[in-house]
Amino acid sequence: MSRLREQYDNEIVKAMTDKFGYKNTMEVPKLEKIVVNMGVGEAKENQKILESAVADMEKITGQKAVITKAKNSVANFKIREGMGIGCKTTLRGERMYEFADRLINLALPRVRDFRGVSADAFDGRGNYALGIKEQIIFPEIEYDKVDKVRGMDVIFVTTAKTDEEARELLRLFGMPFAK
Repeated sequence: MSRLREQYDNEIVKAMTDKFGYKNTMEVPKLEKIVVNMGVGEAKENQKILESAVADMEKITGQKAVITKAKNSVANFKIREGMGIGCKTTLRGERMYEFADRLINLALPRVRDFRGVSADAFDGRGNYALGIKEQIIFPEIEYDKVDKVRGMDVIFVTTAKTDEEARELLRLFGMPFAK
């Protein structure tokens, strides 16, 4: 069992129950999944760029990435319907907790001039979106072999009903929210 999952079972459930007064442990919010998405706009000219982005994503998440395709043709952007324009991975279970642990404790502190992540990026339903500007903050990526620095979106999907519950859950996991 991963360290973060153990922490959730042993400490976080009790702390959340004390703070919000849940009557049942099944009411306590938990992480449902983490979706990691990387848009690669340059892939319209060169499909090799998309392949290297997929390889980076697979190293970071430890899971096979799915290539996302354009739904519509857009003439101004020179995009045809069905063209590969990004990649994404949905993490659940143990891999999700391992990834969250590495993101919170290893990758985020390696960001330049890091002062914490925004506490306002919740969607009103208890889900949190985090934008990362560089994939090189992850220790799995070898800096010398990176062809281009790319950003990615990380979405934490929780079972929380409100943003306040989700914020507290992520804070207890160790998410470094800015003051």
